[in-house]
Amino acid sequence: MLTSLGFSLLRQLSDGAFHSGEDLADTVGLTRARVSQLLKEAETSGLALERIRGRGYRLLATPDFLSADSIRAALSDNVRKNPAIPLVSIEVVDEIASTSTELLRRMQRKDVHASVLAAEWQTAGRGRRGRKWNAVAGGSLTFSLGWRFEQGAGFLAGLSLAVGVAVIRALEAEGLPGVELKWPNDLIYRHLKVGGILVELNGDALGPSTVVVGVGLNVRLPAAAKRDIDQPVSDLTAVAGRGAAPVDRNRLLARLVAELALAFASYADAGFQPFAAEWQRRHAYQGKPVRLLLPDGESVKGTVAGVDSTGALVLADGPRRARFLSGEISLRRA
Repeated sequence: MLTSLGFSLLRQLSDGAFHSGEDLADTVGLTRARVSQLLKEAETSGLALERIRGRGYRLLATPDFLSADSIRAALSDNVRKNPAIPLVSIEVVDEIASTSTELLRRMQRKDVHASVLAAEWQTAGRGRRGRKWNAVAGGSLTFSLGWRFEQGAGFLAGLSLAVGVAVIRALEAEGLPGVELKWPNDLIYRHLKVGGILVELNGDALGPSTVVVGVGLNVRLPAAAKRDIDQPVSDLTAVAGRGAAPVDRNRLLARLVAELALAFASYADAGFQPFAAEWQRRHAYQGKPVRLLLPDGESVKGTVAGVDSTGALVLADGPRRARFLSGEISLRRA
């Protein structure tokens, strides 16, 4: 497990040069043995290190560690180009249990509206249906955004789908086309998962409400990390294509935050309806036969006819139509 101490070492190594164990130990105020232990933990977290006797350690691939200042600067560039982007606050931490859990905890004592919390490493990242979200240090993008709405749960039923549209817009703006949506909250590339969305709501049924939106994206996943994940996955490096420049996580996060803030402002005014047509255009299974796995273990087959104004999936079985809200339902290719 990576800790803040481990990240302090990794940042020392982020220049790609060799650093002796003695120099690293002096810099962070640890013993050489403790430095060696922390770097071994970094390797188990998906980072590749080279060790040469007499020269020390170096990172074989130097990740662009998240920087709040870099994200704010990139976000300011977005705001200058589009002053309609609402203002948000940015916070980056090295290690945390879960960015969404932390914002939900803070919500009990202060306003988290327009607050972004991003983490290099989550020890208990969460996906839908209680699943663990696996991330790689320096190779994933995991963050949460709090937002206050005057409306209640019914109005916000389609918000996770609108979030998916905003994420795709951000990816395309950063030169990452080809990612599609999979109802209700997955981001896929060639039917392989590259990201997910989790929306959690706190408030009265009729409003006001505060939501915490968690987003996780695979940016650079080593082969070993892909094998450890219990479903077929890909990453944004594959989306970018061979020979493309490395994905800049700080710039991408700024773009994601900008698009999400714009989407939330639009959703607060008009709900999901303005996003519906675009969501259906970007849905990988629009017009295709699918199978839905229901909470009771049963399954339903049909052809995806689209989504309605609440974000419910509409399946066609001949002339019949049936709508399904996300809940504990999973979609599979038929």
